[in-house]
Amino acid sequence: MPSFDEVLKEAGEFGRFQKRVFFLLSQTGITFSSLFASVVFLGRAPGNFWCRIPGAAELSERCGWTLEEERNFTVLPLLLGNESAAGQCERLDVTWDASASCSSPLGRYGNGSPPLAPCHGHWVYEQPKASIVGEYDLVCGNAWMLDLSQAILNLGFLAGAFILGYAADRYGRILIYLLSCLGVGICGIIVAFSPNFTVFLIFRFLQGMFGKGTWMTCYVIVTEIVGSDQRMVGIVIQIFFTLGIIILPGIAYLIPTWQGIQLAISLPNFLFLLYYWVVPESPRWLLTRKKGEKALKIMRSIAKHNGKFLSPHYSEITITNEEVSNPSFLDLVRTPQMRRNTLILMYAWFTSALIYQGLVMRLGITGGNLYLDFFISGAVELPSAFLIIVTMDRIGRRLPFAMGNIVASVACLITAFLPEDIPWLKTTVATLGRLSITIAFEVVYLVNSELYPTTLRNFGVSLCSSLCDLGGIIAPFLLFRLAAIWLELPLVIFSILAAVCGLLVLLLPETKGMSLPETVEDVEQLPSHFGKCGKKRKHRDTNSYI
Repeated sequence: MPSFDEVLKEAGEFGRFQKRVFFLLSQTGITFSSLFASVVFLGRAPGNFWCRIPGAAELSERCGWTLEEERNFTVLPLLLGNESAAGQCERLDVTWDASASCSSPLGRYGNGSPPLAPCHGHWVYEQPKASIVGEYDLVCGNAWMLDLSQAILNLGFLAGAFILGYAADRYGRILIYLLSCLGVGICGIIVAFSPNFTVFLIFRFLQGMFGKGTWMTCYVIVTEIVGSDQRMVGIVIQIFFTLGIIILPGIAYLIPTWQGIQLAISLPNFLFLLYYWVVPESPRWLLTRKKGEKALKIMRSIAKHNGKFLSPHYSEITITNEEVSNPSFLDLVRTPQMRRNTLILMYAWFTSALIYQGLVMRLGITGGNLYLDFFISGAVELPSAFLIIVTMDRIGRRLPFAMGNIVASVACLITAFLPEDIPWLKTTVATLGRLSITIAFEVVYLVNSELYPTTLRNFGVSLCSSLCDLGGIIAPFLLFRLAAIWLELPLVIFSILAAVCGLLVLLLPETKGMSLPETVEDVEQLPSHFGKCGKKRKHRDTNSYI
């Protein structure tokens, strides 16, 4: 009896049907990357702001002051009286009442300067709706709350990796994908109109959780419906993630308020609900759940759309040897090859995310035009996908994976010790490091999905990629804390982490041209230049038959 991969080849490994599904699901990358990086624009600096003196609002209304005139009466005396004061986190320790003069509200103090007092609210912003900083007073002593908002989003990603990754393996890929899209849209709207910061954080967490569900599940669906020779689409889908990074600054430039930006990156998720009628369940997943009749029906539909024809003599898809059970972490580490793959991939995810986000944030603190700098940093990622496409089908997965980490390690180390008086060279080498770690980051997606059996694939990818979210949580603290000791110390740490990762990934099996493993036994038989496995077989006998 023919294996599933042989029937897929007969139906078309990347025909019209797969191309349509690939294009539709790839749009998820644009919305997910916009959510991933949205804090850069949702939390951008609010411009001029100052602490309002008690009674200033009433006096300003009575006197007919403009906002600029109120600022001059409030901040200029503060600066004249104390040159070290910024006029933002402190205020004059006075209270204006009905007796205050419109022309000289501080006249009662004569030439002396009133004492100062710390500001505990009542900030005034020239652009109060431009970012969540002005909306929720995330300044001065509350500035750490902006970092908390991004940490909460990453915690949502982490929760989504576990909860929705498990759910997708148990209840189906497309069901969880659609529910996640609905969740992202609803939570995004609530975030945009949150009455306070607590509500904002709760639903930002939930939006992150559902967002991770959309991204991971769409990636697995695309990987499972194409043949072993066409799984480079898993890399191509990363281009859409980069497109989201490139588009985001344009959205933020055209929309002046943070609520508008939030809605612009959230509402498109409702359109993905239309995929219910055009994107079927993964036949590989149906096969593992003993739903062979539905899987066969979908395979015939794929063949029809691709202009192919399946033999009418094929019977229901069945699983003969391995009983399907609910996945758990123990399934990922029970056997030697699975255990080694899991531990290395978890470290690779953590390292790639930590270095990637660290280098992105490092470029952000160099100053300049926020929109242009962000656009350029996104455009730098585009060549990485094309380099992978050109090399991986020729030389395999492991070498580009390892070289991406090694080159990033060398680039970070060189950048750390380059003198400051040649900034163009420092920036160029740092950009090379960004490009290289992006290559490693994109390869880990593909390799991760290829090294797990169908019964554990979505759960395995979700669990390992959860270390990516842990790296995202740690990255800002590691960058800024270590930079306070020595500005380039984070780059040295990045270099060490990347070098270790580059060596470890060489221990992974090469999966170029291999069929996706259906069972744990298939994974254990994957060839490795460092193990005792046999020669590579392009099509192995699996437990799944038609």
